[in-house]
Amino acid sequence: MSRVFHTMAGEDQEGNSTASAREIHQLQIPISRVKKIMKLDQDINKVNSEALHLIAISTELFLEFLAEKSAQVALEKKRKTIKLEHLRVAVKRHRPTQRFPSDAFTAVRSISEGSKSSSIID
Repeated sequence: MSRVFHTMAGEDQEGNSTASAREIHQLQIPISRVKKIMKLDQDINKVNSEALHLIAISTELFLEFLAEKSAQVALEKKRKTIKLEHLRVAVKRHRPTQRFPSDAFTAVRSISEGSKSSSIID
């Protein structure tokens, strides 16, 4: 993953110029879709735009990480297609995601059974 950094220049209260590195992240996931998903939670009425953007970036980074780890598992098994089982193994290997809800994989399996292939990515 390549990240782009730029410097934002500003002035402090005394008029001295300041510069801080700030990361620019071009979103791939539609922000409106993230907002709709968040609003499915009945406890959420309004979503601050900064919070929405942060959640969208976090989601993309998590999905990218999960895809990379799943691809590693597929390569280890000498497969070109990432399958649901590769995703399960990747989640179990990574300590922070070991407690990822296993029923999420069941839901994906039932959705994919309606399609031609049970793979997530062809």
